[in-house]
Amino acid sequence: MSEHEAERTGPDPAHVGLHFLSVAYQVRQEVDRHMAAAGVSLSRTKMLRLLAERGTLHQAELADALGQAPRSVTQALEALERLGLVTRAGDDRDRRRKAVTLTGQGRAALAAGEQAGTRHLRQLFGSLDARQLAGLEAALTAVDAAATGRD
Repeated sequence: MSEHEAERTGPDPAHVGLHFLSVAYQVRQEVDRHMAAAGVSLSRTKMLRLLAERGTLHQAELADALGQAPRSVTQALEALERLGLVTRAGDDRDRRRKAVTLTGQGRAALAAGEQAGTRHLRQLFGSLDARQLAGLEAALTAVDAAATGRD
């Protein structure tokens, strides 16, 4: 047992970690539900946000930027195209490559979804007072640093 562990009293870190994962999942589901009802789901928002920030991208570039398999991105893009949120066009130099562009309707859906997500997060985390919110921010920063090896 390390000196740090010997000094610790209170809740078991593993129990708190599992509780965190459960609450994070629940918050994510709720935010996703609100975003989808307003315009576009959280997962689709990531794809649309990249297109809004970077402009037209090839499907392979989009998959790489998202850290997803190309086939998964292709299926998501087919759905977004059916909804009129993106367009896909063949590359002039390589017809196998598809260039993806965000449409005006896609920009509107992205904005509406993000606004709904932000509203819901403010509602949820607004239930904390300033001291609790600052403590949560500090705790999350510490856990993030430990998880990414930056502590």
